[in-house]
Amino acid sequence: MEGYGRTDLDAVAGRLLELAGCRPAKGTRVLVKPNLVAPAYAGLACTEPAVVRAVCRYLLDRGARVTVGDSPAFGTARIVARACGLDKALRGLGVPVVNFSRARPVALTLGGQVMAASQALDAEFIVNVPRFKVHDQMLLTLAVKNFFGAVTGFRKSLAHQVHGEKGNRFESMLLDVCLAMPPSVSLVDGVTAMHVRGPAKGEPFQLGLLGAAADPVALDQTLHAVLGLPPEATPLGREAGRRGLLGPVETPLRQPGDFDARGFVLPGKLAPVAFDAGRFVRGRLRSLWLRLTCGRAS
Repeated sequence: MEGYGRTDLDAVAGRLLELAGCRPAKGTRVLVKPNLVAPAYAGLACTEPAVVRAVCRYLLDRGARVTVGDSPAFGTARIVARACGLDKALRGLGVPVVNFSRARPVALTLGGQVMAASQALDAEFIVNVPRFKVHDQMLLTLAVKNFFGAVTGFRKSLAHQVHGEKGNRFESMLLDVCLAMPPSVSLVDGVTAMHVRGPAKGEPFQLGLLGAAADPVALDQTLHAVLGLPPEATPLGREAGRRGLLGPVETPLRQPGDFDARGFVLPGKLAPVAFDAGRFVRGRLRSLWLRLTCGRAS
């Protein structure tokens, strides 16, 4: 599709959601989970506000009770929503933006637990709306990885430290969080994707793609194919293969080869998942500073 300004964006997003099985009954509590990374580089790093608005309008038209929520790596959901223009896009819809705060444990397949947002776990339905991006640690961040935003606050950085560089523990944890969520549909924003580096400081790539599915693993598998990659090319894809979650995928509207991904640049070498101690401390101090300064205007 051609850009976010087209007049039928709402209709396109709505059709994709309906085909993917997103048909909530009137009164259903639906959480819309975009990718709200941080106030810096928010224009490209975050899900395009027009896409989030289109998703919310579709749900509101069906009578759903809609909330938009996330737990950014830095700052709060409201701070990042203001930085990327999501607050203006949602104006007049009566849809609140909430920051995930309350948390409870999710058991992990390889032992231990991670704390995930009660606001996500208690939703009756989730519409997961990530942006199609490369990722310097996971190669790509798509539907499955976007559920990591349900891990609250500093616990995301802590998960990097606890599970990083320990075999497949980190990607196993990501998949566990995804599979612990309530019923969902994922709609990936690849109209303007991010390539070269990510998840925050990359460059725009006009891919012209919106894709939706009820199975986030199958959706990611299809999006790998858009780039000509097997699912096992990424750590999360390999983990899904180890668990027997990969298989044939039907694409009723468009085929992966219909999209021109020539020139899409992947990270050359993946960075370690665990942060060095200095980066971890600086990141937590930066997030606290954003909350104390920018949060006063929320």
